[in-house]
Amino acid sequence: MRASEKPASNVAYGPWTAATPAARGGEVRLELKRASDGATVLADVYQAQPLRVLFPHAERGDIFQAAIACVSGGLVGGDRLDIDVRLGDGARAMVIGQAAEKIYRSLGSDCIVETQLRAGPDAWLEYLPQETILFDGARLRRRTQIHLAEGARCLTAGILVFGRAARGETFSRGLLHDVWEFRDANGRLTWKDALHLDGDIETLLNRPATFGGAVAYGSLIYAGEDAAKHRQTVRDIAGGDGLRLGATVFRGMLIVRLLGANALELRDAFARIWKTLRAEAGGLPPALPRLWSI
Repeated sequence: MRASEKPASNVAYGPWTAATPAARGGEVRLELKRASDGATVLADVYQAQPLRVLFPHAERGDIFQAAIACVSGGLVGGDRLDIDVRLGDGARAMVIGQAAEKIYRSLGSDCIVETQLRAGPDAWLEYLPQETILFDGARLRRRTQIHLAEGARCLTAGILVFGRAARGETFSRGLLHDVWEFRDANGRLTWKDALHLDGDIETLLNRPATFGGAVAYGSLIYAGEDAAKHRQTVRDIAGGDGLRLGATVFRGMLIVRLLGANALELRDAFARIWKTLRAEAGGLPPALPRLWSI
Protein backbone atom coordinates (compact mmCIF):
# COMPACT_ATOMS: atom_id res chain seq x y z
CA MET A 1 0.00 0.00 0.00
CA ARG A 2 1.27 3.43 -0.86
CA ALA A 3 -0.22 6.70 0.36
CA SER A 4 0.82 10.05 -1.00
CA GLU A 5 -0.24 13.65 -1.20
CA LYS A 6 0.00 13.53 -4.99
CA PRO A 7 -1.36 10.28 -6.43
CA ALA A 8 0.02 9.09 -9.74
CA SER A 9 -1.45 10.91 -12.71
CA ASN A 10 -0.11 8.73 -15.54
CA VAL A 11 -3.35 6.81 -15.97
CA ALA A 12 -5.22 6.82 -19.27
CA TYR A 13 -8.07 8.97 -18.04
CA GLY A 14 -5.99 11.92 -16.85
CA PRO A 15 -4.84 13.56 -13.63
CA TRP A 16 -6.63 13.77 -10.34
CA THR A 17 -9.10 16.60 -9.81
CA ALA A 18 -9.22 17.77 -6.20
CA ALA A 19 -11.61 20.14 -4.49
CA THR A 20 -10.63 23.79 -4.60
CA PRO A 21 -8.77 24.87 -1.42
CA ALA A 22 -11.57 27.17 -0.35
CA ALA A 23 -14.10 24.33 -0.45
CA ARG A 24 -11.89 21.45 0.69
CA GLY A 25 -13.36 19.14 3.30
CA GLY A 26 -13.44 15.37 3.62
CA GLU A 27 -11.73 13.75 0.66
CA VAL A 28 -10.91 10.31 -0.69
CA ARG A 29 -8.92 9.56 -3.83
CA LEU A 30 -8.60 5.87 -4.50
CA GLU A 31 -6.85 4.19 -7.43
CA LEU A 32 -6.96 0.45 -8.08
CA LYS A 33 -5.21 -1.51 -10.80
CA ARG A 34 -4.94 -5.03 -12.17
CA ALA A 35 -1.71 -6.78 -11.22
CA SER A 36 0.24 -9.13 -13.49
CA ASP A 37 -1.43 -12.15 -11.87
CA GLY A 38 -4.89 -10.77 -12.68
CA ALA A 39 -5.74 -9.70 -9.13
CA THR A 40 -6.95 -6.19 -8.38
CA VAL A 41 -4.65 -4.33 -6.00
CA LEU A 42 -4.32 -0.91 -4.44
CA ALA A 43 -2.28 1.51 -6.57
CA ASP A 44 -2.70 4.70 -4.56
CA VAL A 45 -4.86 6.27 -1.89
CA TYR A 46 -5.31 9.70 -0.34
CA GLN A 47 -7.72 10.42 2.51
CA ALA A 48 -8.63 13.51 4.53
CA GLN A 49 -10.89 13.76 7.57
CA PRO A 50 -13.65 12.96 8.14
CA LEU A 51 -13.36 10.35 5.36
CA ARG A 52 -11.37 7.17 5.76
CA VAL A 53 -10.87 4.14 3.50
CA LEU A 54 -10.98 0.64 4.98
CA PHE A 55 -10.03 -2.55 3.17
CA PRO A 56 -12.14 -5.45 4.47
CA HIS A 57 -11.24 -8.98 3.43
CA ALA A 58 -13.48 -10.22 0.63
CA GLU A 59 -15.04 -13.66 0.87
CA ARG A 60 -13.31 -16.41 -1.07
CA GLY A 61 -14.09 -16.08 -4.77
CA ASP A 62 -15.18 -12.46 -4.53
CA ILE A 63 -13.45 -9.29 -5.73
CA PHE A 64 -11.38 -6.56 -4.09
CA GLN A 65 -13.32 -4.45 -1.60
CA ALA A 66 -12.87 -0.94 -0.23
CA ALA A 67 -15.16 0.72 2.32
CA ILE A 68 -15.45 4.49 2.68
CA ALA A 69 -16.25 5.61 6.22
CA CYS A 70 -17.31 9.06 7.43
CA VAL A 71 -16.03 9.19 11.00
CA SER A 72 -17.86 12.43 11.88
CA GLY A 73 -21.15 10.57 12.36
CA GLY A 74 -23.02 12.62 9.75
CA LEU A 75 -23.01 15.85 7.75
CA VAL A 76 -24.14 19.32 8.78
CA GLY A 77 -24.70 22.46 6.74
CA GLY A 78 -21.50 23.67 5.11
CA ASP A 79 -19.78 20.26 5.04
CA ARG A 80 -18.23 19.05 1.80
CA LEU A 81 -17.10 15.58 0.74
CA ASP A 82 -15.15 14.73 -2.43
CA ILE A 83 -14.74 11.11 -3.51
CA ASP A 84 -12.74 10.02 -6.56
CA VAL A 85 -12.43 6.31 -7.40
CA ARG A 86 -10.45 5.04 -10.39
CA LEU A 87 -10.11 1.52 -11.72
CA GLY A 88 -7.40 0.68 -14.24
CA ASP A 89 -7.74 -1.59 -17.25
CA GLY A 90 -9.41 -4.89 -16.38
CA ALA A 91 -9.60 -4.20 -12.63
CA ARG A 92 -12.59 -5.54 -10.67
CA ALA A 93 -13.66 -4.03 -7.37
CA MET A 94 -16.54 -3.15 -5.07
CA VAL A 95 -16.50 0.16 -3.20
CA ILE A 96 -19.08 0.39 -0.42
CA GLY A 97 -20.23 2.76 2.27
CA GLN A 98 -19.27 1.68 5.77
CA ALA A 99 -22.60 2.80 7.26
CA ALA A 100 -25.71 4.85 6.54
CA GLU A 101 -25.01 8.57 6.00
CA LYS A 102 -27.01 11.00 8.11
CA ILE A 103 -27.69 14.53 6.86
CA TYR A 104 -28.61 16.70 9.84
CA ARG A 105 -30.85 19.76 9.95
CA SER A 106 -29.18 22.87 8.56
CA LEU A 107 -29.69 26.50 9.49
CA GLY A 108 -29.19 27.51 5.87
CA SER A 109 -25.95 26.15 4.37
CA ASP A 110 -25.94 23.16 2.02
CA CYS A 111 -23.98 19.92 2.38
CA ILE A 112 -22.02 19.19 -0.79
CA VAL A 113 -21.07 15.67 -1.88
CA GLU A 114 -19.17 15.20 -5.16
CA THR A 115 -18.38 11.66 -6.33
CA GLN A 116 -16.35 10.71 -9.41
CA LEU A 117 -16.18 7.07 -10.51
CA ARG A 118 -13.91 6.12 -13.41
CA ALA A 119 -13.53 2.63 -14.85
CA GLY A 120 -10.85 1.82 -17.42
CA PRO A 121 -11.29 -0.55 -20.38
CA ASP A 122 -12.94 -3.88 -19.46
CA ALA A 123 -13.10 -2.96 -15.77
CA TRP A 124 -15.94 -3.97 -13.41
CA LEU A 125 -16.92 -1.43 -10.76
CA GLU A 126 -19.54 -1.78 -8.05
CA TYR A 127 -20.29 1.32 -5.99
CA LEU A 128 -22.64 0.57 -3.12
CA PRO A 129 -23.15 3.35 -0.58
CA GLN A 130 -25.60 2.63 2.21
CA GLU A 131 -28.71 4.72 2.90
CA THR A 132 -28.67 8.49 3.05
CA ILE A 133 -31.02 9.56 5.85
CA LEU A 134 -32.39 13.07 5.41
CA PHE A 135 -33.36 14.68 8.72
CA ASP A 136 -36.10 17.30 8.61
CA GLY A 137 -34.47 20.57 7.54
CA ALA A 138 -31.49 18.88 5.91
CA ARG A 139 -29.94 20.52 2.84
CA LEU A 140 -28.00 18.23 0.49
CA ARG A 141 -26.52 18.86 -2.94
CA ARG A 142 -24.97 15.69 -4.33
CA ARG A 143 -23.56 14.78 -7.72
CA THR A 144 -22.32 11.37 -8.84
CA GLN A 145 -20.43 11.21 -12.14
CA ILE A 146 -19.51 7.88 -13.75
CA HIS A 147 -16.99 7.68 -16.60
CA LEU A 148 -16.82 4.33 -18.39
CA ALA A 149 -14.12 3.39 -20.88
CA GLU A 150 -14.69 0.90 -23.71
CA GLY A 151 -15.91 -2.43 -22.35
CA ALA A 152 -16.17 -1.17 -18.76
CA ARG A 153 -19.24 -2.08 -16.71
CA CYS A 154 -20.64 -0.48 -13.58
CA LEU A 155 -23.27 -1.40 -11.00
CA THR A 156 -24.12 1.54 -8.78
CA ALA A 157 -27.00 2.74 -6.65
CA GLY A 158 -28.28 4.80 -3.75
CA ILE A 159 -31.12 4.82 -1.24
CA LEU A 160 -32.72 7.96 0.18
CA VAL A 161 -34.73 7.83 3.42
CA PHE A 162 -37.04 10.80 3.99
CA GLY A 163 -36.89 11.48 7.73
CA ARG A 164 -36.71 9.23 10.79
CA ALA A 165 -39.77 6.99 11.09
CA ALA A 166 -38.92 5.85 14.64
CA ARG A 167 -39.19 9.47 15.81
CA GLY A 168 -42.29 10.20 13.76
CA GLU A 169 -40.25 12.65 11.67
CA THR A 170 -40.64 13.30 7.97
CA PHE A 171 -38.47 15.26 5.57
CA SER A 172 -40.91 18.14 5.21
CA ARG A 173 -38.56 21.07 4.58
CA GLY A 174 -35.01 21.64 3.43
CA LEU A 175 -33.34 20.85 0.11
CA LEU A 176 -32.40 17.79 -1.90
CA HIS A 177 -30.62 18.14 -5.24
CA ASP A 178 -29.32 14.72 -6.31
CA VAL A 179 -27.69 14.34 -9.75
CA TRP A 180 -26.42 11.27 -11.64
CA GLU A 181 -24.29 11.57 -14.79
CA PHE A 182 -22.89 8.83 -17.04
CA ARG A 183 -20.24 9.55 -19.64
CA ASP A 184 -18.57 7.36 -22.26
CA ALA A 185 -14.90 6.82 -23.07
CA ASN A 186 -14.79 10.13 -24.98
CA GLY A 187 -16.36 12.10 -22.13
CA ARG A 188 -19.70 12.45 -23.91
CA LEU A 189 -22.79 12.54 -21.72
CA THR A 190 -24.90 9.40 -22.22
CA TRP A 191 -27.45 9.79 -19.40
CA LYS A 192 -28.24 12.36 -16.75
CA ASP A 193 -30.88 12.40 -14.04
CA ALA A 194 -31.61 15.03 -11.41
CA LEU A 195 -33.97 14.90 -8.44
CA HIS A 196 -34.75 18.30 -6.92
CA LEU A 197 -36.93 18.80 -3.85
CA ASP A 198 -37.42 22.07 -1.98
CA GLY A 199 -40.22 24.27 -0.70
CA ASP A 200 -43.17 22.23 0.61
CA ILE A 201 -41.39 18.89 0.39
CA GLU A 202 -43.96 16.99 2.45
CA THR A 203 -46.66 17.75 -0.11
CA LEU A 204 -44.39 16.70 -2.97
CA LEU A 205 -43.61 13.38 -1.29
CA ASN A 206 -47.30 12.64 -0.71
CA ARG A 207 -48.59 13.36 -4.21
CA PRO A 208 -49.69 10.18 -6.04
CA ALA A 209 -47.93 11.32 -9.21
CA THR A 210 -44.56 11.72 -7.46
CA PHE A 211 -43.67 9.57 -4.44
CA GLY A 212 -47.15 8.55 -3.26
CA GLY A 213 -46.31 8.86 0.42
CA ALA A 214 -43.14 6.74 0.20
CA VAL A 215 -40.61 7.12 3.01
CA ALA A 216 -37.72 5.60 1.05
CA TYR A 217 -36.55 5.82 -2.55
CA GLY A 218 -33.90 3.74 -4.27
CA SER A 219 -32.12 4.07 -7.61
CA LEU A 220 -30.04 1.22 -9.03
CA ILE A 221 -28.19 1.46 -12.34
CA TYR A 222 -26.33 -1.24 -14.21
CA ALA A 223 -24.32 -0.09 -17.25
CA GLY A 224 -23.24 -2.85 -19.62
CA GLU A 225 -23.92 -4.20 -23.09
CA ASP A 226 -26.12 -6.95 -21.61
CA ALA A 227 -28.32 -4.56 -19.61
CA ALA A 228 -31.54 -5.39 -21.46
CA LYS A 229 -31.44 -9.11 -20.67
CA HIS A 230 -31.71 -8.45 -16.91
CA ARG A 231 -34.76 -6.18 -16.93
CA GLN A 232 -37.43 -8.83 -16.41
CA THR A 233 -35.36 -10.57 -13.74
CA VAL A 234 -35.28 -7.35 -11.74
CA ARG A 235 -39.03 -6.88 -12.07
CA ASP A 236 -39.67 -10.42 -10.82
CA ILE A 237 -37.39 -10.13 -7.77
CA ALA A 238 -39.32 -7.34 -6.05
CA GLY A 239 -42.77 -8.74 -6.76
CA GLY A 240 -45.04 -9.10 -3.72
CA ASP A 241 -43.09 -6.73 -1.49
CA GLY A 242 -45.65 -3.93 -1.52
CA LEU A 243 -43.09 -1.77 -3.27
CA ARG A 244 -43.47 0.35 -6.36
CA LEU A 245 -40.82 -0.63 -8.87
CA GLY A 246 -39.93 0.51 -12.33
CA ALA A 247 -37.17 -0.86 -14.55
CA THR A 248 -36.21 0.44 -17.97
CA VAL A 249 -33.30 0.15 -20.39
CA PHE A 250 -31.73 3.16 -22.07
CA ARG A 251 -28.47 3.33 -24.06
CA GLY A 252 -27.00 0.19 -22.55
CA MET A 253 -28.11 0.99 -19.00
CA LEU A 254 -30.65 -0.81 -16.82
CA ILE A 255 -32.26 1.85 -14.61
CA VAL A 256 -34.28 0.63 -11.62
CA ARG A 257 -36.41 2.79 -9.30
CA LEU A 258 -37.89 1.65 -6.00
CA LEU A 259 -40.42 3.40 -3.77
CA GLY A 260 -41.48 2.02 -0.40
CA ALA A 261 -43.54 2.86 2.65
CA ASN A 262 -41.04 0.92 4.78
CA ALA A 263 -37.31 1.69 4.47
CA LEU A 264 -36.19 -1.73 5.70
CA GLU A 265 -38.38 -3.59 3.20
CA LEU A 266 -37.03 -1.42 0.39
CA ARG A 267 -33.47 -2.08 1.53
CA ASP A 268 -34.09 -5.83 1.56
CA ALA A 269 -35.53 -5.80 -1.97
CA PHE A 270 -32.69 -3.56 -3.10
CA ALA A 271 -30.16 -6.05 -1.71
CA ARG A 272 -31.82 -8.99 -3.50
CA ILE A 273 -31.70 -7.14 -6.82
CA TRP A 274 -28.05 -6.21 -6.29
CA LYS A 275 -27.02 -9.77 -5.41
CA THR A 276 -28.81 -11.17 -8.45
CA LEU A 277 -27.33 -8.66 -10.87
CA ARG A 278 -23.75 -9.08 -9.67
CA ALA A 279 -24.14 -12.85 -10.05
CA GLU A 280 -25.84 -12.85 -13.46
CA ALA A 281 -23.96 -9.95 -15.06
CA GLY A 282 -20.62 -10.14 -13.28
CA GLY A 283 -20.27 -13.85 -12.57
CA LEU A 284 -19.73 -13.03 -8.89
CA PRO A 285 -21.08 -14.62 -5.70
CA PRO A 286 -24.72 -13.59 -5.02
CA ALA A 287 -23.79 -11.92 -1.75
CA LEU A 288 -23.19 -8.49 -0.29
CA PRO A 289 -20.30 -7.57 2.04
CA ARG A 290 -20.63 -8.22 5.76
CA LEU A 291 -20.64 -4.45 6.38
CA TRP A 292 -24.00 -4.26 4.61
CA SER A 293 -25.54 -6.47 7.33
CA ILE A 294 -23.96 -4.89 10.42
